[in-house]
Amino acid sequence: MRWRELALASQGLGPRKRFGKGLAGTLAALEHLGYVQIDTLSVVERAHHHVLWSRVPGYCLPHLNQLSSAGKIFEYWFHAAAYLPMRDYRFALPRMLSFRRGESPYFQSVDKTLMAEILARVRGEGVLKTRDLKESSKGKGLWWDHGPGRRALDKLFMQGDVMIRERNGMEKLYVLPEQLLPAGVNQQEPNTEEMAAYLLDNAMRAHGVFSLGQLLHLRTGKPLRNALRELLQARLEQGAVQKLDDPALPETYAVVGGHGATRRSQAGAEVRLLSPFDNGVIHRERLLQMFNFEYRLESYVPATQRKYGYFCLPILWQGHFVGRIDCKADRAAARLHVHSLHLEPDWAPDALFQQRLQDAISELARFCGCTAVQ
Repeated sequence: MRWRELALASQGLGPRKRFGKGLAGTLAALEHLGYVQIDTLSVVERAHHHVLWSRVPGYCLPHLNQLSSAGKIFEYWFHAAAYLPMRDYRFALPRMLSFRRGESPYFQSVDKTLMAEILARVRGEGVLKTRDLKESSKGKGLWWDHGPGRRALDKLFMQGDVMIRERNGMEKLYVLPEQLLPAGVNQQEPNTEEMAAYLLDNAMRAHGVFSLGQLLHLRTGKPLRNALRELLQARLEQGAVQKLDDPALPETYAVVGGHGATRRSQAGAEVRLLSPFDNGVIHRERLLQMFNFEYRLESYVPATQRKYGYFCLPILWQGHFVGRIDCKADRAAARLHVHSLHLEPDWAPDALFQQRLQDAISELARFCGCTAVQ
Protein backbone atom coordinates (compact mmCIF):
# COMPACT_ATOMS: atom_id res chain seq x y z
CA MET A 1 0.00 0.00 0.00
CA ARG A 2 1.42 3.38 -1.03
CA TRP A 3 0.23 5.08 2.15
CA ARG A 4 2.17 2.64 4.31
CA GLU A 5 5.34 3.36 2.39
CA LEU A 6 4.76 7.11 2.65
CA ALA A 7 4.21 6.82 6.40
CA LEU A 8 7.37 4.78 6.95
CA ALA A 9 9.49 6.97 4.67
CA SER A 10 8.28 10.07 6.52
CA GLN A 11 9.39 8.46 9.78
CA GLY A 12 12.84 7.64 8.47
CA LEU A 13 11.98 3.93 8.54
CA GLY A 14 12.05 3.33 4.79
CA PRO A 15 14.90 1.70 2.86
CA ARG A 16 16.84 4.96 2.51
CA LYS A 17 18.84 6.42 5.40
CA ARG A 18 17.55 9.96 5.11
CA PHE A 19 19.08 11.74 8.10
CA GLY A 20 22.81 11.19 7.66
CA LYS A 21 25.19 9.70 10.20
CA GLY A 22 26.52 10.31 13.69
CA LEU A 23 25.96 13.55 15.58
CA ALA A 24 24.71 15.54 12.59
CA GLY A 25 22.33 12.74 11.65
CA THR A 26 21.02 12.64 15.23
CA LEU A 27 20.14 16.33 15.14
CA ALA A 28 18.59 16.02 11.67
CA ALA A 29 16.46 13.07 12.80
CA LEU A 30 15.23 14.85 15.91
CA GLU A 31 14.40 18.03 14.02
CA HIS A 32 12.48 16.03 11.43
CA LEU A 33 10.57 13.87 13.92
CA GLY A 34 9.78 16.89 16.11
CA TYR A 35 10.38 15.02 19.36
CA VAL A 36 11.81 11.81 20.76
CA GLN A 37 10.18 10.40 23.88
CA ILE A 38 12.29 9.90 27.01
CA ASP A 39 11.61 6.75 28.98
CA THR A 40 13.33 5.27 32.01
CA LEU A 41 12.83 1.58 31.12
CA SER A 42 16.18 0.05 30.22
CA VAL A 43 15.09 -3.54 29.60
CA VAL A 44 16.83 -3.25 26.23
CA GLU A 45 17.94 0.37 25.85
CA ARG A 46 16.12 3.51 26.89
CA ALA A 47 13.58 4.70 24.33
CA HIS A 48 15.25 8.02 23.48
CA HIS A 49 18.42 6.18 22.43
CA HIS A 50 16.63 3.26 20.77
CA VAL A 51 14.49 5.49 18.52
CA LEU A 52 17.50 7.38 17.18
CA TRP A 53 19.66 4.26 16.82
CA SER A 54 16.91 2.78 14.63
CA ARG A 55 17.30 5.65 12.16
CA VAL A 56 20.83 7.04 12.38
CA PRO A 57 23.91 5.01 11.40
CA GLY A 58 26.69 5.58 13.90
CA TYR A 59 24.38 6.84 16.63
CA CYS A 60 26.07 6.86 20.05
CA LEU A 61 24.53 7.41 23.48
CA PRO A 62 26.56 10.61 24.23
CA HIS A 63 25.09 12.38 21.19
CA LEU A 64 21.99 13.63 23.05
CA ASN A 65 24.07 15.13 25.86
CA GLN A 66 26.35 16.78 23.32
CA LEU A 67 23.45 18.34 21.44
CA SER A 68 21.70 19.41 24.63
CA SER A 69 24.83 21.01 26.12
CA ALA A 70 25.40 22.82 22.81
CA GLY A 71 21.88 24.30 22.90
CA LYS A 72 20.70 22.40 19.81
CA ILE A 73 17.96 20.43 21.61
CA PHE A 74 16.22 20.64 24.97
CA GLU A 75 14.15 18.51 27.31
CA TYR A 76 10.54 19.26 27.99
CA TRP A 77 7.06 17.82 27.46
CA PHE A 78 5.41 16.86 24.18
CA HIS A 79 2.75 14.24 24.89
CA ALA A 80 5.28 12.88 27.42
CA ALA A 81 8.80 13.76 28.54
CA ALA A 82 10.84 14.27 25.38
CA TYR A 83 13.82 15.75 23.62
CA LEU A 84 12.76 18.55 21.27
CA PRO A 85 14.61 20.74 18.74
CA MET A 86 15.70 24.06 20.21
CA ARG A 87 14.08 25.84 17.23
CA ASP A 88 10.71 24.82 18.75
CA TYR A 89 11.41 26.20 22.23
CA ARG A 90 8.68 28.83 22.01
CA PHE A 91 6.02 26.14 21.54
CA ALA A 92 6.82 24.82 25.01
CA LEU A 93 6.09 28.24 26.53
CA PRO A 94 2.28 27.89 26.82
CA ARG A 95 2.68 24.84 29.07
CA MET A 96 5.48 26.49 31.07
CA LEU A 97 3.44 29.62 31.65
CA SER A 98 0.39 27.59 32.58
CA PHE A 99 2.37 25.89 35.33
CA ARG A 100 3.74 29.24 36.47
CA ARG A 101 0.23 30.68 36.70
CA GLY A 102 -0.90 27.70 38.77
CA GLU A 103 -3.45 26.53 36.19
CA SER A 104 -2.29 22.92 36.22
CA PRO A 105 -3.83 20.51 38.75
CA TYR A 106 -0.31 19.22 39.40
CA PHE A 107 2.09 20.77 41.91
CA GLN A 108 -0.65 22.64 43.78
CA SER A 109 0.93 22.11 47.21
CA VAL A 110 4.62 22.59 46.43
CA ASP A 111 6.75 24.25 49.11
CA LYS A 112 7.62 27.69 47.67
CA THR A 113 10.42 28.11 50.17
CA LEU A 114 12.07 24.95 48.85
CA MET A 115 11.61 26.18 45.29
CA ALA A 116 13.36 29.44 46.13
CA GLU A 117 16.15 27.59 47.94
CA ILE A 118 16.75 25.22 45.02
CA LEU A 119 16.67 28.04 42.47
CA ALA A 120 19.16 30.04 44.53
CA ARG A 121 21.42 27.02 44.71
CA VAL A 122 21.36 26.54 40.94
CA ARG A 123 22.05 30.25 40.48
CA GLY A 124 24.92 30.19 42.95
CA GLU A 125 26.61 26.94 41.92
CA GLY A 126 25.90 27.06 38.18
CA VAL A 127 24.75 23.46 37.94
CA LEU A 128 22.77 21.17 40.21
CA LYS A 129 22.70 17.37 40.07
CA THR A 130 19.75 15.48 41.46
CA ARG A 131 22.10 13.72 43.88
CA ASP A 132 23.03 17.13 45.35
CA LEU A 133 19.51 17.44 46.71
CA LYS A 134 19.83 14.48 49.02
CA GLU A 135 20.80 16.95 51.74
CA SER A 136 19.27 20.35 52.23
CA SER A 137 21.57 23.35 52.40
CA LYS A 138 20.61 23.65 56.07
CA GLY A 139 21.92 20.16 56.77
CA LYS A 140 18.59 18.91 58.05
CA GLY A 141 18.59 15.61 56.24
CA LEU A 142 17.10 13.82 53.33
CA TRP A 143 14.16 16.01 52.37
CA TRP A 144 14.74 15.08 48.71
CA ASP A 145 14.07 11.43 49.44
CA HIS A 146 10.86 12.30 51.25
CA GLY A 147 9.25 14.00 48.25
CA PRO A 148 8.90 17.77 48.81
CA GLY A 149 12.31 18.60 47.33
CA ARG A 150 11.71 16.56 44.23
CA ARG A 151 8.30 18.12 43.69
CA ALA A 152 9.81 21.59 44.09
CA LEU A 153 12.50 20.86 41.51
CA ASP A 154 10.00 19.28 39.12
CA LYS A 155 7.80 22.36 39.28
CA LEU A 156 10.77 24.65 38.64
CA PHE A 157 11.51 22.57 35.56
CA MET A 158 7.92 22.45 34.31
CA GLN A 159 7.50 26.20 34.60
CA GLY A 160 10.81 26.82 32.82
CA ASP A 161 12.88 28.25 35.68
CA VAL A 162 15.52 25.54 35.28
CA MET A 163 16.49 23.33 32.32
CA ILE A 164 18.21 19.98 32.03
CA ARG A 165 21.62 20.28 30.43
CA GLU A 166 22.44 16.58 30.32
CA ARG A 167 21.73 13.16 31.78
CA ASN A 168 24.19 10.62 33.12
CA GLY A 169 22.12 7.46 33.20
CA MET A 170 18.93 8.86 34.63
CA GLU A 171 20.65 11.48 36.81
CA LYS A 172 19.86 14.97 35.55
CA LEU A 173 22.06 18.08 35.61
CA TYR A 174 20.04 21.28 35.98
CA VAL A 175 21.10 24.79 34.93
CA LEU A 176 19.41 28.16 34.49
CA PRO A 177 17.75 28.77 31.10
CA GLU A 178 20.17 31.59 30.27
CA GLN A 179 23.04 29.10 30.51
CA LEU A 180 21.51 26.84 27.88
CA LEU A 181 19.32 28.89 25.54
CA PRO A 182 21.31 30.11 22.52
CA ALA A 183 21.34 33.79 21.62
CA GLY A 184 18.45 34.75 19.40
CA VAL A 185 16.17 31.83 20.24
CA ASN A 186 12.55 32.88 19.88
CA GLN A 187 10.97 33.24 23.33
CA GLN A 188 7.66 34.74 22.25
CA GLU A 189 4.64 32.72 23.33
CA PRO A 190 2.77 31.49 20.23
CA ASN A 191 -0.87 32.34 19.71
CA THR A 192 -3.48 29.67 19.08
CA GLU A 193 -3.12 29.76 15.31
CA GLU A 194 0.68 29.48 15.51
CA MET A 195 0.42 26.52 17.88
CA ALA A 196 -2.04 24.81 15.55
CA ALA A 197 0.32 25.33 12.59
CA TYR A 198 3.22 23.90 14.61
CA LEU A 199 1.29 20.74 15.48
CA LEU A 200 -0.08 20.20 11.98
CA ASP A 201 3.28 20.85 10.32
CA ASN A 202 4.88 18.32 12.68
CA ALA A 203 2.32 15.68 11.74
CA MET A 204 2.67 16.34 8.01
CA ARG A 205 6.46 16.29 8.06
CA ALA A 206 7.06 13.41 10.46
CA HIS A 207 4.19 11.10 9.56
CA GLY A 208 3.09 11.88 6.02
CA VAL A 209 -0.18 10.10 6.79
CA PHE A 210 -2.09 11.03 9.93
CA SER A 211 -5.57 10.85 11.40
CA LEU A 212 -7.61 13.63 12.93
CA GLY A 213 -7.60 11.70 16.20
CA GLN A 214 -3.81 11.55 16.14
CA LEU A 215 -3.65 15.28 15.46
CA LEU A 216 -5.97 16.15 18.36
CA HIS A 217 -4.55 13.56 20.80
CA LEU A 218 -4.07 15.14 24.24
CA ARG A 219 -4.57 18.63 22.79
CA THR A 220 -7.01 20.19 25.22
CA GLY A 221 -8.86 23.44 24.92
CA LYS A 222 -11.63 24.15 22.44
CA PRO A 223 -9.87 27.10 20.73
CA LEU A 224 -6.80 25.01 19.83
CA ARG A 225 -8.83 22.03 18.67
CA ASN A 226 -11.02 24.29 16.52
CA ALA A 227 -7.94 26.02 15.10
CA LEU A 228 -6.45 22.65 14.15
CA ARG A 229 -9.63 21.63 12.34
CA GLU A 230 -9.81 24.95 10.50
CA LEU A 231 -6.16 24.81 9.47
CA LEU A 232 -6.51 21.24 8.26
CA GLN A 233 -9.50 22.27 6.14
CA ALA A 234 -7.44 25.13 4.70
CA ARG A 235 -4.60 22.75 3.79
CA LEU A 236 -7.16 20.49 2.08
CA GLU A 237 -8.46 23.40 0.02
CA GLN A 238 -4.91 24.43 -0.87
CA GLY A 239 -4.13 20.90 -2.06
CA ALA A 240 -1.34 20.36 0.46
CA VAL A 241 -3.09 17.32 1.93
CA GLN A 242 -5.80 14.96 0.77
CA LYS A 243 -8.36 12.94 2.66
CA LEU A 244 -8.02 9.22 2.05
CA ASP A 245 -10.99 7.39 0.59
CA ASP A 246 -10.43 4.20 2.55
CA PRO A 247 -12.97 2.78 5.04
CA ALA A 248 -10.12 1.19 6.97
CA LEU A 249 -8.56 4.63 7.53
CA PRO A 250 -11.38 6.91 8.75
CA GLU A 251 -10.65 10.64 9.02
CA THR A 252 -7.13 10.05 7.71
CA TYR A 253 -5.11 12.49 5.63
CA ALA A 254 -1.95 12.25 3.54
CA VAL A 255 0.56 14.83 2.37
CA VAL A 256 0.26 15.50 -1.35
CA GLY A 257 3.56 15.05 -3.18
CA GLY A 258 5.27 13.65 -0.10
CA HIS A 259 8.13 11.20 -0.16
CA GLY A 260 6.06 8.90 -2.33
CA ALA A 261 6.18 5.17 -2.71
CA THR A 262 9.66 3.68 -2.67
CA ARG A 263 10.65 0.44 -4.29
CA ARG A 264 11.78 -2.12 -1.81
CA SER A 265 15.01 -3.85 -2.69
CA GLN A 266 15.61 -7.21 -1.14
CA ALA A 267 19.34 -6.63 -1.45
CA GLY A 268 19.04 -3.62 0.84
CA ALA A 269 16.31 -4.92 3.08
CA GLU A 270 16.89 -4.97 6.83
CA VAL A 271 14.90 -6.05 9.83
CA ARG A 272 14.24 -3.26 12.33
CA LEU A 273 13.55 -4.06 15.97
CA LEU A 274 11.78 -0.93 17.17
CA SER A 275 11.29 0.53 20.61
CA PRO A 276 7.78 0.22 22.08
CA PHE A 277 7.91 4.04 22.35
CA ASP A 278 9.06 4.61 18.77
CA ASN A 279 7.38 7.57 17.06
CA GLY A 280 6.22 5.25 14.31
CA VAL A 281 4.25 2.92 16.60
CA ILE A 282 3.27 5.11 19.55
CA HIS A 283 -0.20 5.82 18.09
CA ARG A 284 -1.57 2.30 18.54
CA GLU A 285 -4.93 2.88 16.83
CA ARG A 286 -3.24 4.31 13.74
CA LEU A 287 -0.83 1.37 13.74
CA LEU A 288 -3.75 -1.06 13.74
CA GLN A 289 -5.70 0.78 11.06
CA MET A 290 -2.81 1.38 8.69
CA PHE A 291 -0.67 -1.74 9.17
CA ASN A 292 -3.20 -4.19 10.63
CA PHE A 293 -0.80 -4.66 13.55
CA GLU A 294 -2.29 -4.81 17.03
CA TYR A 295 0.45 -3.91 19.48
CA ARG A 296 0.48 -3.47 23.23
CA LEU A 297 3.37 -3.01 25.64
CA GLU A 298 2.81 -5.71 28.24
CA SER A 299 5.28 -4.57 30.89
CA TYR A 300 2.31 -2.81 32.53
CA VAL A 301 0.16 -5.95 32.36
CA PRO A 302 0.11 -8.62 35.13
CA ALA A 303 2.38 -11.52 34.21
CA THR A 304 -0.52 -13.96 34.02
CA GLN A 305 -2.22 -11.82 31.37
CA ARG A 306 0.76 -11.36 29.05
CA LYS A 307 0.43 -12.87 25.61
CA TYR A 308 3.79 -12.03 24.07
CA GLY A 309 6.15 -11.04 26.91
CA TYR A 310 7.26 -8.29 29.25
CA PHE A 311 9.05 -6.04 26.72
CA CYS A 312 8.25 -7.12 23.17
CA LEU A 313 9.73 -5.07 20.35
CA PRO A 314 7.76 -4.63 17.11
CA ILE A 315 9.51 -6.20 14.10
CA LEU A 316 9.44 -4.17 10.87
CA TRP A 317 10.37 -5.90 7.61
CA GLN A 318 9.96 -4.55 4.08
CA GLY A 319 7.13 -2.20 4.94
CA HIS A 320 5.19 -4.57 7.19
CA PHE A 321 5.07 -5.27 10.90
CA VAL A 322 5.54 -9.01 10.95
CA GLY A 323 5.92 -9.90 14.62
CA ARG A 324 7.27 -9.22 18.10
CA ILE A 325 10.44 -10.22 19.88
CA ASP A 326 10.80 -10.20 23.68
CA CYS A 327 14.34 -9.28 24.73
CA LYS A 328 16.25 -8.28 27.85
CA ALA A 329 19.80 -6.99 28.11
CA ASP A 330 21.84 -8.42 30.98
CA ARG A 331 24.60 -5.83 30.96
CA ALA A 332 26.47 -7.32 33.92
CA ALA A 333 26.90 -10.57 31.98
CA ALA A 334 27.13 -8.76 28.57
CA ARG A 335 24.37 -11.02 27.28
CA LEU A 336 21.18 -10.24 25.37
CA HIS A 337 18.43 -12.69 26.28
CA VAL A 338 15.81 -13.41 23.61
CA HIS A 339 12.90 -14.86 25.56
CA SER A 340 10.45 -15.36 22.72
CA LEU A 341 9.70 -14.62 19.09
CA HIS A 342 6.11 -14.29 17.82
CA LEU A 343 5.47 -13.87 14.09
CA GLU A 344 2.10 -12.83 12.68
CA PRO A 345 -0.02 -15.95 12.03
CA ASP A 346 -0.79 -15.11 8.40
CA TRP A 347 2.82 -14.46 7.43
CA ALA A 348 5.53 -16.98 6.56
CA PRO A 349 9.20 -15.97 6.82
CA ASP A 350 11.68 -16.84 4.09
CA ALA A 351 15.40 -17.54 4.38
CA LEU A 352 16.35 -13.90 3.72
CA PHE A 353 14.18 -12.69 6.59
CA GLN A 354 15.62 -15.31 8.94
CA GLN A 355 19.17 -14.21 8.15
CA ARG A 356 18.37 -10.51 8.47
CA LEU A 357 16.57 -11.15 11.77
CA GLN A 358 19.70 -12.80 13.15
CA ASP A 359 21.72 -9.80 11.95
CA ALA A 360 19.29 -7.40 13.64
CA ILE A 361 19.44 -9.28 16.94
CA SER A 362 23.24 -9.20 16.85
CA GLU A 363 23.23 -5.46 16.12
CA LEU A 364 20.79 -4.84 18.95
CA ALA A 365 23.01 -6.81 21.32
CA ARG A 366 26.03 -4.68 20.40
CA PHE A 367 24.00 -1.51 20.85
CA CYS A 368 23.09 -2.66 24.38
CA GLY A 369 26.73 -3.40 25.21
CA CYS A 370 26.27 -7.17 24.98
CA THR A 371 28.75 -9.53 23.37
CA ALA A 372 26.55 -12.64 23.30
CA VAL A 373 22.96 -13.59 22.53
CA GLN A 374 21.07 -16.30 24.37
